[in-house]
Amino acid sequence: MNRRRRARGLALQILYQAEVGRFPVEEVLEQIRAQRPREEWPFIVALVGAVAERRRALDRAIRPHLRGWRLERLSTVDRIILRLGVHELQQGDIPAPIVISEAVELGKRYGGEASARFVNGVLGAVTRTVSQGTATDGPEARRRREGSRA
Repeated sequence: MNRRRRARGLALQILYQAEVGRFPVEEVLEQIRAQRPREEWPFIVALVGAVAERRRALDRAIRPHLRGWRLERLSTVDRIILRLGVHELQQGDIPAPIVISEAVELGKRYGGEASARFVNGVLGAVTRTVSQGTATDGPEARRRREGSRA
């Protein structure tokens, strides 16, 4: 398993423990960091921090694409995988097919039976929205797009 995929899995575990246990994200992050010092911590810290900080905005970007579902009714794992994926899509640093593929792999590994297909469908819909330049864009993607118009 490549380092970034393992790092995303660890980010998912940290966010999951924090949400389910109602612990501060920083506390869970430091606890796991002490147990696994050889991981790609700059990437993990940035990913976990951004997803935790932007949770409400990420949820707003996800909700319109949950046909027949409410975000609150999704499994915690699926909800966090979608947040991670939407965050990376909005940043625009990694091509959308790779972001979706990585999220699908997280769904296969940590989610339920239908998680991978569900995550693929939702992130595909979000990708189409982001590529159309709507309000679901994150700050980095917006800055790049606006800069390219100048």
